Amino acid sequence: MQRSQLEYPIRTTGLTKIFDDRVVVDQVELNVRSGEIFGLIGPNGAGKSTLIKMLTTLLPPTRGEATVAGYDVRREARGVRSHIGYVPQLLSADGALTGYENLLLSARLYLIPRRERAARIKEALAMTGLADASDRLAQHYSGGMLRRLEIAQSTLHRPTLLIMDEPTVGLDPMARDAVWDHIRDLRKRFGTTILLTTHVMGEVEALCDRVGILHRGRLEKLGTANELKAEIGPNATLDDVFVHIVGEDAGKTEGYYDVRQARRSVTAHE
Repeated sequence: MQRSQLEYPIRTTGLTKIFDDRVVVDQVELNVRSGEIFGLIGPNGAGKSTLIKMLTTLLPPTRGEATVAGYDVRREARGVRSHIGYVPQLLSADGALTGYENLLLSARLYLIPRRERAARIKEALAMTGLADASDRLAQHYSGGMLRRLEIAQSTLHRPTLLIMDEPTVGLDPMARDAVWDHIRDLRKRFGTTILLTTHVMGEVEALCDRVGILHRGRLEKLGTANELKAEIGPNATLDDVFVHIVGEDAGKTEGYYDVRQARRSVTAHE
C-alpha cells in the first residue's frame, strides 16, 4: 500500500507548539480517516491555525509527532506538500491573472506533466462552474467564484488530503452552498480526505462526518455532531456544545500577541 493511501491521512501524537513559553497547541492526538470530511472548530486563539500550519509544514512542532499522507512533517516535508492541497483563509488567487492562468500556474508549481495540464484544467473549470469565466481576470470574480478557483488550484494534482481554513468565510448563502457542493463532489469523485476549520456550526452539520473542538490548544472533544449534542441533552444544538466546552472564551478574538507570534514564527521558517 502506498503511503498516500493509508487508513489515516492525518495522525498526530502529542503534537505541541510553544511560542515564548506559551503553549498554543497542547499535546493534540488526532487521527483523520481516509475519505473523511473532518471539521475543526474552536474560539479564535484556540490554536486551529497553528495546528494547520504544523500539518502543512509551515511551522515545525515543538514536541510530538505528526504524519500527513504517511509522511513525517519534520523529516519529509516535501512528501507532505506533494500530497496535500491547502486553501488558506487569506486570498491566494492572483487577481492580475485570468482563471485559466491561475490554474496553469498551479499546474506548473505542482509539476503536473505538460501533456496532462490542459485536460486537468478543463476538468477543474467544469467541476467548479468556472468554464465560462476562465478568460476573465480573477480580480473581477465574485467571492464565491474566487473560493471555487482557489479550491480548483489546490486540487489540480489530485491530493490525498485537502486542508481548508474557513472555506466559506464572507460568502453569501448561494456562494456558500456552491462551495459545499464542490467539497462533497471532491470526496465523491476522488475520495479526497478533507480537513476544514469553520466558525459556522451549520457548515459542520452539513458537511462533516466528525468534528473536533479545540480549546486553549487542547482537543477537548471529538465525535460526530450527533454524539456531541447527545452528551449535552436531547434538544441540544452544536452551538450549545460549543458554548458548554469553551465557556467564557466563546466570542473572543485573537489578540495582538497571538497574531504577532504566529507571523514571526512563519516568517522565520519560510
